[in-house]
Amino acid sequence: MEKLTINNRYAQNQKESYKLINDKSNLSIVKYNYLIELYIDRAHDDYIEEFLCNTKTYFQNNILLDTHYEALERVTHNFTRDSTRINCMKVNELFLFGKLEYSKSCKDYFPFAIID
Repeated sequence: MEKLTINNRYAQNQKESYKLINDKSNLSIVKYNYLIELYIDRAHDDYIEEFLCNTKTYFQNNILLDTHYEALERVTHNFTRDSTRINCMKVNELFLFGKLEYSKSCKDYFPFAIID
């Protein structure tokens, strides 16, 4: 799969109980070896987190990411969260909606990305 679009504005059901039942050591990381375009601009923060957290998802370098700025800011804890930093560093093109000016911390969090 080279392109993936996530379109679900609803939170994941029973997310907290799922975390209690399955600790991280028992979960496999989902690998997207051929993914080059990821569109998660119309999705709940839960889904953005699923794809950006390196303990849940792995993808190669050179990803185009299309998402909403404010959601990205929340999921990355204002561009300081270590568990999302690794996958964000793999983004080479970033399309953000919702804001015209982006913070320096956002630009630093995506060091290899062209931000549009």
